[in-house]
Amino acid sequence: MFRKHTLEQSSPEGFRRRFYNFTGVGIEALTFAGLDERIALWLDDKSAPSRHVACLNTYCVALSLRDRELRRIYNRSAVAGADGMPFARWIRWVLKTPCDQLSGREIVLHLAERAKETGHSFYLYGGAPDVLEKARAHLETAFSHLRIVGAYSPPFRELTAEEERAVREEIDRLKPDIILVFLGTPKQDHWIDAHLPLIRGSVIVAAGAVVDFFGGRVKIAPAWITASGFEWLYRLLGKDFRRLWKRYTYYNLAFVLAFLLQLTGLRRYPLERGAVGSPVSGDPGTRAAVDQ
Repeated sequence: MFRKHTLEQSSPEGFRRRFYNFTGVGIEALTFAGLDERIALWLDDKSAPSRHVACLNTYCVALSLRDRELRRIYNRSAVAGADGMPFARWIRWVLKTPCDQLSGREIVLHLAERAKETGHSFYLYGGAPDVLEKARAHLETAFSHLRIVGAYSPPFRELTAEEERAVREEIDRLKPDIILVFLGTPKQDHWIDAHLPLIRGSVIVAAGAVVDFFGGRVKIAPAWITASGFEWLYRLLGKDFRRLWKRYTYYNLAFVLAFLLQLTGLRRYPLERGAVGSPVSGDPGTRAAVDQ
């Protein structure tokens, strides 16, 4: 019953990718070891197109129910990670395969620690100026080996053409391996998708509120709360209640209702994986779709 909502593909590099269809968004069974393998291969060629690492939670999926462009962006990402313990546990249970919780915070910490061996450089984009500065200082203190080659806090408006060009030129000059984008959902995913053709040889991670955690503006939930799957409740009851209440009530409920309709067969949510991000095994020119 549940396994019919799954999809398997092979990436252009030959990686086997297994997805579960959550109301039209494919979230994949992936571990940190698998993520490391992909990143190492992608960064081996700095002239290659950049890659989008999407960290997908119920808010992302709920937004995509009404935003077809956002759903397309998620389904073209090079990594569609389970940012949320419920997603990771569901995938493990249904697909009978390992799946780590690939939240923005855990990915940043993992890549920063791994940089001791890989030597990967980082660029930070987004967040308020003072928070971004504190986040950078926090990371450089916690990981003394870390090379953060640049950081930019964009204004709370659309960048002018000149500002946009200056940012791209700086990134081109610095050639960072990992770009962490802290613009929040869904703005960060639209930004990444728009810049994939313009930035070469980087892995671009949608890191969201991580800048607020490391910048000290928002308190990080204890590990046991994160492991329980109730970090969303911890954040809801924190200092950002007015900003987050709708996300963790209305949007969570919207996702749960839509997912129940999908599981009972009362509603179909086609899962389409674009050929650019992940061609179907054996036919690189097609699009894969699961009409469930």
